[in-house]
Amino acid sequence: MSKTNTGNFFEDFKVGQVLTHATPRTLNDGDRALYQALFGSRFSLQSSDEVARAAGYPQSPVDDLLAFHVVFGKTVPDVSLNAVANLGYADCRFLKPVYPGDTLSTVSKVIGLKENSDGATGVVYVRSIGRNQRSEIVLEYVRWVMVRKRDKASPAPVTDVPELPKAVSVEFLEAPQGTNFAGFDLAASGSAHLWDDYAVGEKVDHVDGVTIEEAEHMMATRLYQNTAKVHFNQFTEGQGRFGRRLIYGGHVISLARSLSFNGLGNAQLIAAVNGGRHVAPCFAGDTIFAWSEVIDRAEVKGRRDIGALRLRTIATKNLPCESFPGAVDKGYADGVILDLDYWVLMPRR
Repeated sequence: MSKTNTGNFFEDFKVGQVLTHATPRTLNDGDRALYQALFGSRFSLQSSDEVARAAGYPQSPVDDLLAFHVVFGKTVPDVSLNAVANLGYADCRFLKPVYPGDTLSTVSKVIGLKENSDGATGVVYVRSIGRNQRSEIVLEYVRWVMVRKRDKASPAPVTDVPELPKAVSVEFLEAPQGTNFAGFDLAASGSAHLWDDYAVGEKVDHVDGVTIEEAEHMMATRLYQNTAKVHFNQFTEGQGRFGRRLIYGGHVISLARSLSFNGLGNAQLIAAVNGGRHVAPCFAGDTIFAWSEVIDRAEVKGRRDIGALRLRTIATKNLPCESFPGAVDKGYADGVILDLDYWVLMPRR
């Protein structure tokens, strides 16, 4: 019996199957510093212990997306080691802050399967749950991924595509207990614009662009212990359809989130991800831009100090966003690589 892990292929998955992922990961200040160096996020809550303590936190939490990527990375050897591409996300909720010193682990459950018409691949749907060392759920999400079959002749499973909510309901949005954002330090955040100042339909061009370097992407993906072949193995990917390694989609999400600071500087917390699509592949050397539209705004139950904005952020490659490129009649405008729908929490007046 082989002692090495070749990863699961499409025919290895069964609806209801539970996957307990290795390896628990303790985050520390070095992880936070490296994440900052890779993406340059400037949100004050995750940058300053003093700002965080003034809002009721014991210290500054790690970036929401750093926690997401670590939880996600645990799943790769079991779910997407043999993936062609990660296709989308839904029903993602951030439930508890993560701090340096916390240890994250992940368990996934297969909730859907669908073989593709080519007979060589299929789509696997999983719900993944990340917990800290106290077994508290810090976040959970659904994703679906296209996975290669080991044998094209193997029989297709019964198609079982889960019904997923179009958006996380406002009633499930939570600000961390014990926090208070009244009187939030706007000089420290660098923005005078609060929840009350944004209107549904408003569009914000985040202006700046960031070019992805191969070394940065490789370092970031290793930081999350994400072992997907499509990101690391040029020997294999050089013989594939693109001839080169793909940038991890989460890398683009983190860049888009960091870019969104310019225009959404007080969007301090990600509360939920309603849905997301990696519209097109991205490669080292591409320059990423982003713009956002406010598609809803809501009060947070039991809180007068903070409100929720539902944002749709579009990321592009090698295409500045002055014209707000996005969906068109037959898909997306050329250059669009990410379409992300999510809720953020922002201090209010």
